Amino acid sequence: MSTRKRYWLMKSEPTDFSIDDLARVGTEPWTGVRNYQARNFMRQMQIGDGVLFYHSNTDVPGIYGIGEVAATAYPDPTQFQKKSKYFDEKATREQPRWDLVDVRFVRKLARGIPLDEIRGHADALGEEFALIRKGSRLSVMPVTAAQWKRLLSLE
Repeated sequence: MSTRKRYWLMKSEPTDFSIDDLARVGTEPWTGVRNYQARNFMRQMQIGDGVLFYHSNTDVPGIYGIGEVAATAYPDPTQFQKKSKYFDEKATREQPRWDLVDVRFVRKLARGIPLDEIRGHADALGEEFALIRKGSRLSVMPVTAAQWKRLLSLE
């Protein structure tokens, strides 16, 4: 098993859950991911991996904080809760379909890094960087160590 630290970008709508909310609670289960590719990325996460906390669907989308993976993937309980907007009638406790990880607060950025600014560094980040690729809507995506360093240098 690899002990090499990996890096990720995780999106949340700040009206649902913001970096300030994570700062307040300390650690939070990352519920509600309903995309298979994003789920599979979460299944690869290891405790201590770095997380760029991204605010989406807001006036100024961008990276606003840093977290870390605090627990490896386990079944998302919201898939079993009939009253949850994340309920999945095909999921069973014997065969869950959706997983989550726990994310721990590390720090807020001194200033947010807006998506428009991130796009301005596309050459340095590489065209494989999913956040700036046309049509990419993933809520969880890998970030290379070089991309992590470059993005945080914009702070």
